[in-house]
Amino acid sequence: MILATAILASAAIKLFDATIERMVALAVLMPIVASMGGKAGTQTMTVAVRALATGELGAINTARIVLRETATGIINGLAFALIMGIIAFIRFGSNQLGAVIGAAMIINLLAAALAGIFISLGLKRLPFDPAVCSTVFVTTVTDVVGFFAFLGLASLWPM
Repeated sequence: MILATAILASAAIKLFDATIERMVALAVLMPIVASMGGKAGTQTMTVAVRALATGELGAINTARIVLRETATGIINGLAFALIMGIIAFIRFGSNQLGAVIGAAMIINLLAAALAGIFISLGLKRLPFDPAVCSTVFVTTVTDVVGFFAFLGLASLWPM
């Protein structure tokens, strides 16, 4: 299963090989987008699994927790977008590249927050133990969304 999800992420990258050839800096920055998404998604998933295990996450307060984690994803996305945008500009001298990685960070950290909570809830309802199997799905979502957002935006943006 883990190998299949890694192949899925590499297939997402393969769709943009011409874009990567055009600007090699994308290959340097891709792991940052995916890594930050994976870490953020795993953190949200941990919060969700803990809340499910302690009974703090139920039908009554699901919407509140989803909104809280979504807000956290957006705030983190904005903060890391600013930091990575500046770093990309300084390192590669391209404000367009800084904007692309910034936008991709916002998209991926929001996706990470949503995946972390909804995958945990979905697995609990199936019924599978989300503590055992959420991570593979969450990191796959963040890898694929991160690569699509970053490389997709880069392919549309004139750099």
